Amino acid sequence: MAGLASLCGPFAPFVAQAVEPPAAAVMPLPVVDGVWLIPGVMRTDRQPDGNTVVFAAPRGLVVVDTGRHAWQREAIIGLARNRGQQVVAIVNTHWHLDHVSGNPALRQAYPQLRVYASNAIDGALTGFLAQSARESAAYLMDESIPVTMREDIAADAATVANGQALRPDVVIDQSGPRDVGGRTLEFYLAADAVTAGDVWLYDPRSKVAVLGDLVTLPAPFLDTACPRGWLGALQDVERTEFQTAIPGHGEPMGRAQVASYRSALSAFIDCAASNAPKAECAAAWVDGVSSLLSGEANEAAQAQSLATYYVDMLRANGGRSEHCRVGAVKPAQ
Repeated sequence: MAGLASLCGPFAPFVAQAVEPPAAAVMPLPVVDGVWLIPGVMRTDRQPDGNTVVFAAPRGLVVVDTGRHAWQREAIIGLARNRGQQVVAIVNTHWHLDHVSGNPALRQAYPQLRVYASNAIDGALTGFLAQSARESAAYLMDESIPVTMREDIAADAATVANGQALRPDVVIDQSGPRDVGGRTLEFYLAADAVTAGDVWLYDPRSKVAVLGDLVTLPAPFLDTACPRGWLGALQDVERTEFQTAIPGHGEPMGRAQVASYRSALSAFIDCAASNAPKAECAAAWVDGVSSLLSGEANEAAQAQSLATYYVDMLRANGGRSEHCRVGAVKPAQ
């Protein structure tokens, strides 16, 4: 999810049902040799974390996205300590707070690391994130919202206030291979997709693609999106030789699963642009991704509710987010 504004949008139907689950145990999971996934946690009583992916490189660890909560960055630091390596780089796929909020703590722990990202966060800090921070005060006073959720909203506001610490050291302004910590990774810049400038990675050695929020479950998080650019970016993903794709939210996927997701997203966007009832569009989304869902209790209902919300959002803004094109990033010529 994009950030503070989520409570007035897609997660609102679930706040009243929030039940404190057992404490989340966040552990690095091996994907292939030298690549780990630290799964993002999504709980009804908290703001979500995006997935973190870690690559081992000759000069240290390369961390893709740093989550929102302390447990996510502690898992990153624990992996580094267990391997006896430093974190030498962070790659942020996009600026949503559930993917970048761990940056300042990791910078403090590893002062020499470099952050790689597009410069789309510049527009976000003066636009979407600034607006969300202003709106957060009302949520902090709302006692119908779980205390844990309000704690996260306050923490998000503090993160935005310290926004300078989220900006990249190395701006990704074009696609191409880069040596990061001694490991060559292929960087792809997708302008006008999930945000004004998304970065996704393909690692030729492991054939792992790290997609950020180009793939999210149980629904596409369209809060800041340009849907047509998003679909184009997924087509670019499929042109690589990846065998495993790691989404921004959800479990690793194979090629057929990514293709299914793209097909379902395309159909959902087309349905939202039609006169079909929004419940019909949402039901079609759930049916299209049913094989990709984990089967956890209430997940299909959550997917239905989120999709319904996003149909309304797209229809209110001409088939895209109202933030599409804000702070737009264009690839270098």
